[in-house]
Amino acid sequence: MTQEVFKLRQGTSPLLISMPHVGTLLPDDLRPAFSDVGLQVDDTDWHIEDLYDFAGELGVSVIRPFYSRYTIDLNRPADGKSLYPGQNTTGLCPLTTFDNVPLYKPGMAPDQAEVARRLPLYWKPYHAALQAELERIRSIHGYALLWDAHSIRSVIPHLFEGELPVFNFGSASGESCAPGVAEALLRQAQELAPHYPAVLNGRFKGGYITRNYGQPANKVYAVQLELAQRSYMEEQAPYALDAALSGKLKPVLREFIRSYLAFKPS
Repeated sequence: MTQEVFKLRQGTSPLLISMPHVGTLLPDDLRPAFSDVGLQVDDTDWHIEDLYDFAGELGVSVIRPFYSRYTIDLNRPADGKSLYPGQNTTGLCPLTTFDNVPLYKPGMAPDQAEVARRLPLYWKPYHAALQAELERIRSIHGYALLWDAHSIRSVIPHLFEGELPVFNFGSASGESCAPGVAEALLRQAQELAPHYPAVLNGRFKGGYITRNYGQPANKVYAVQLELAQRSYMEEQAPYALDAALSGKLKPVLREFIRSYLAFKPS
C-alpha cells in the first residue's frame, strides 16, 4: 500500500501539533460495510486545521491524517485498551458514533483480524511519523513539545453529563508535562476568554497520544486541548465554520501556543 495516510509539515520550533481526528476519508474497500450514519463521519474534529492556521508562522510542525477516526482511531492504544475505564467511550476501530448509533451495517462490523489488518495501514504510519518528528525536534532543541488538538460537540449525553466546557486541557493528570505548564494555560484561558468555561483534567485528561508521548523525564512534554465545538462552528450537519466565532477564538489559541512555546525545561 503506497497511498498517503497523513501529512507532516516540519517547522523550526520545538513544538509539534498533532490533529489525529481531522481526517474525513473512508477507504474505498471499507465504505460498503458502513451504515448511512457511518458514511457521514459526524464525529470528526471539524475545522481544526483552520483554527490553527497560524502554526506555520510560528515555526510549528503539524501532523494530521487523511482518514477518519471511523477507519481507526489514532488516539487509542494499538491493543484497544480503554483509556477511561468505567466510562462510555469509543474504541480503536469504533463500532458506534458518540451517540451510540451503529457505524456498520448488520454483520459487517470489523472483527479482530480486520482490526489487525488496519493497524499497519493507517495507525502505525502516523505514529511512526509522530515519534520521528518528536525525536528530530528533540535532537535540535534538546526537548520537544507536543500539542494534541481536538474538538467535540458540546452536548453528548452518552459520553458526559451536561454541557462540556469550551476549553478542556489535559495533561494526563499532570504526568505528561512539566509541573505548572497546564495550570498556566488554564489560567490564561480564564483571563483571555472569561466567558468560556475552562477545565484541566476533567472529562478529557488526554488520550493515547498525550499519555504515550508525554514523557517529561525524556524531555518530551505533551498537552491536549479538547475544544467544545459551539465556540467556533455549527454543531449540526453540515458542520459549517462560524467565521465570527472562529475569528474570536483563533487569537486565543494563538496565545496558548505562544505561551506553550515560551516554556523552557530546566
